[in-house]
Amino acid sequence: MLKRRKLGTQGLEVSELGLGCMGMSFAYGPADEGQSLRTLDRALELGCDFYDTAEVYGPFENEKLLARAFEGRRRRIKLATKFGFRIDNGKIVGTDSRPAHIREVVDASLLRLNTDYIDLLYQHRVDPEVPIEDVAGTVGDLVKEGKVLYFGLSEAGPRTLRRAHAVHPVSALQSEYSLWERDIEAEILPCLRELGIGLVPFAPLGRGFLTGSARRAEDFPEGDTRRTSDPRLQGANFDANMRLAGVLKDLAAEAGCTPAQLALVWSLSRGTDIVPIPGTRRVENLEQNLAAASLKVEPSLLAQLNDALPRGATVGPRYTAAMERMVDR
Repeated sequence: MLKRRKLGTQGLEVSELGLGCMGMSFAYGPADEGQSLRTLDRALELGCDFYDTAEVYGPFENEKLLARAFEGRRRRIKLATKFGFRIDNGKIVGTDSRPAHIREVVDASLLRLNTDYIDLLYQHRVDPEVPIEDVAGTVGDLVKEGKVLYFGLSEAGPRTLRRAHAVHPVSALQSEYSLWERDIEAEILPCLRELGIGLVPFAPLGRGFLTGSARRAEDFPEGDTRRTSDPRLQGANFDANMRLAGVLKDLAAEAGCTPAQLALVWSLSRGTDIVPIPGTRRVENLEQNLAAASLKVEPSLLAQLNDALPRGATVGPRYTAAMERMVDR
């Protein structure tokens, strides 16, 4: 069974690995509800109780999926969802973290999730039009009302983190962090530790790149966001990054595990305040991912891996220019 980890200092405690549920309903091609329900059920059986969703995943369908999956078992899990976008006719058309909109989203998410509280509520992206103090204050009010238990931010920089935390404690930051993407180590991770905020890395397997089965962007089917959204998978960037993936593959063979498992062991080794949320739709991938938490890897091999894939080694930006503008610095 998975061990427990604490996110922040306000009392949020979850399994040491969570499950990113986005791909079950959004971004990676046609959904298979039966497959997803089996994976969610198996995750809980194996001790994973931390599930990550958002209103925009679908949109809306992912929250409904989790409600169906955990009907009658709500108290056994920790649900994280997100607000912060304006959705029009099923499309994201900008950010919106106005206090009134936050309340609308939370009430709608509660209905879709078939619950009366959200364990962890993230602002999905920082809204440059709304002071973060107003956002934190609104979530703080929702905490007082019992609709939300803990407050989180996603893709927020140190200045925003400090301003929000001064109004209402931030329990967790969700941001991309893996052997493939280590930029937060420079300023954000030290800020989190100074403030006592946990880190929830999304894409800890490098959007599949660290699993050993990476594909070029153009090889993904229509409807899969990796076809257009990640420059690291395109052209010469892909070729350069495959050489990095080869290092991981070789060291995983030495450790007697899969590349994905070694990547997760590395993530878990970066601190007990870190809870990665690898996403998958498939039971077999889930089982391999969760098994990483019990693997014993020599510290010397992890140090070798850490040195072989340093910050800045990955070639290419992690987002398109339009998506990058939504990342708070």
